[in-house]
Amino acid sequence: MIVPAFDLATDPPSRPTTHAGDHLAAELAAERAHLAASRAALRRMREHAEGLFRSGAETAGDGFTAETLGTTLSRRVAELADDPSTPLFFGRLDFADGTYHIGRRHVTDKAGEPMVLDWRAPVSRSFYRASARDPQGVRTRRRFGFNQGELTSFEDEHLDRGEEYGTASRILTAEIERPRVGPMRDIVATIQPEQDELVRADLADSVCVQGAPGTGKTAVGLHRAAYLLYLHRERLRRSGVLIVGPNRAFLSYISAVLPALGEVEVTQATVEDLVTSAAYRPDGTPTGGVSLAVRGTDPPETAAVKHDPRMAEVLRRALAGLIREPEEPITVSDGSYRWRITAEALRRVIEEVRQERLPYGTARERVRARVVALLQRQVEARRGDSPGDAWLRRMGRSKPVTEFLDRCWPAVTPDGLVHRLLADPQALAEAADGVLTEAEQALLVWAKPPRTPKAARWSAADAVLVDEAAGLIVRLPSFGHVVVDEAQDLSPMQCRAIARRTEHGSLTLLGDLAQGTAPWAATDWRETLRHLGKPDATVVPLTMGFRVPAAVVALANRLLPALAVDVPPAESLRRDGTLDVRAVGDLTTATVAEVRAALGHEGSIAVIAADADIEPLRAALAGAGIATAAADEVEAAARVSVVPATVAKGLEYDHVIVVEPARIVAAEPRGLHRLYVVLTRAVSRLTVLHTAPLPEALAA
Repeated sequence: MIVPAFDLATDPPSRPTTHAGDHLAAELAAERAHLAASRAALRRMREHAEGLFRSGAETAGDGFTAETLGTTLSRRVAELADDPSTPLFFGRLDFADGTYHIGRRHVTDKAGEPMVLDWRAPVSRSFYRASARDPQGVRTRRRFGFNQGELTSFEDEHLDRGEEYGTASRILTAEIERPRVGPMRDIVATIQPEQDELVRADLADSVCVQGAPGTGKTAVGLHRAAYLLYLHRERLRRSGVLIVGPNRAFLSYISAVLPALGEVEVTQATVEDLVTSAAYRPDGTPTGGVSLAVRGTDPPETAAVKHDPRMAEVLRRALAGLIREPEEPITVSDGSYRWRITAEALRRVIEEVRQERLPYGTARERVRARVVALLQRQVEARRGDSPGDAWLRRMGRSKPVTEFLDRCWPAVTPDGLVHRLLADPQALAEAADGVLTEAEQALLVWAKPPRTPKAARWSAADAVLVDEAAGLIVRLPSFGHVVVDEAQDLSPMQCRAIARRTEHGSLTLLGDLAQGTAPWAATDWRETLRHLGKPDATVVPLTMGFRVPAAVVALANRLLPALAVDVPPAESLRRDGTLDVRAVGDLTTATVAEVRAALGHEGSIAVIAADADIEPLRAALAGAGIATAAADEVEAAARVSVVPATVAKGLEYDHVIVVEPARIVAAEPRGLHRLYVVLTRAVSRLTVLHTAPLPEALAA
């Protein structure tokens, strides 16, 4: 049953009511009272945490303890933040032995008894999984309707009587179809059983989600991160959780989801951030990339070679080629003693360390330690005692040992190795022989080589090569769990950069092969997973959409046969959206008029066009007195965003106005894939304006 909003303050008591109506009004009032009490309890919990934070420095025994305690308490205060416009709980479960309200975080009363259970708690699983066929002990499941944080209605499913609404639930439908304003919201109130199964997958499991537009794959990945942080808090606090997105606009769009769920210690970054040290963990430590300023660009054919997985072998060979076999013995002076190591003994050290397959820089220090150990044995045999640590350090820094290392296992930096290859055709030819063709090598070599790595105008593709070199030289920090969204556009070399950061952790891979727009876009998830170091990950398809209306999905599905990817057509439960495809005489005039009309509806509006058309459209809207925002300005007051087609991926708007599809398609080699992305950004209304004929695949 659905209970509409009912307020005794506004409904006159003289109005005739039934006993059932009185009962339902009392139920609604009781739930509102519980909401108010829960908010007061959460406020009390936060105030208590703030008090502990203020007095932490006085109770700590020393500076280190004070700093550690302060960090912990500061994090706790942030986790207990409350947004009055967001429902504190969204559901209730009635069991034979008790009733539990299900919400975004755990709230307790003064005695420590739960008033709201975290949606990730074991009991809460039944809110998403219980059904009339399998009630899981649930007598009644109640969903709550809210408006700006105010509880307005509730809906009960008596599962013990076989009563279940499923996707016919009016409250569930209203929440899914609620207008979208600002950043992405969490979906804890609307998680479907198949999504919940992915969200609650074990930490040890790596999962790849092939999700059609509107199926909630991004939300699944973020909520899985939140679930794992709840279940493995201390472990993941040490090793970290990383969210990798395609661009800054996307990361800005999703940035509020995890904090709304009480999770504030998650690193978010693009791949470029990772490989250039622009990304840091919440504790301030870098994610392992080499500090590199990206100031240059590559022609498409050069970038394609740099992103090819064969470059990993070229770099490995180049590094291995620096190692030389010793040809001469070394003699080290030590006061009145002279210690000698033969060339044969040194060759054995080099070969033994080679076989251990350590990172190059680690192996160099291992060679140094082994050489010093040979000297130590001679001292012990001659003097009968063992030298101290100071002697060992002095021998390791001695000129003969250092010269031997520089000659046979020379020090190298990641950017120095890549600089050497791109600046020296002979060095590149030696490393790439039999791996790259001569034509491919010619594409890589700089026409005017910079004198030093610091003088180079590195490109984004170069940064990935430098990161590969860094992974060969040192062991990069590994996260406990990594979520990668829009993964279909990762190149093999970018995949390897992510793999180095999840060597000892698990992975949630999210994407849609039909939305691949990069020159190296994936066509098979198994190949991508192999480059990510998770070849045995489970691939799970999500085809049923909850956000994009069926009419919009049907239009976009026309493009699938031309996209050359093996994915099932998307479906949608939404039957409420509108679609308008029309030819116009003047695109600019029609766009301004359509935006004005869209402003008469609730929700966000996006004008999406080919990148070259963005500034003229923005200027036309400004001239018409319509304020606009950029794609990454999710908190902007303007309801209208003007979005280049190349950055629309992953974003959603209530009303999308697509301007001239033919120009979007013509702007890049995989233009049809880009158009598929653009058409599926609308969650309520889609308008397509064109003067040129529609692309053949769309018009068919």
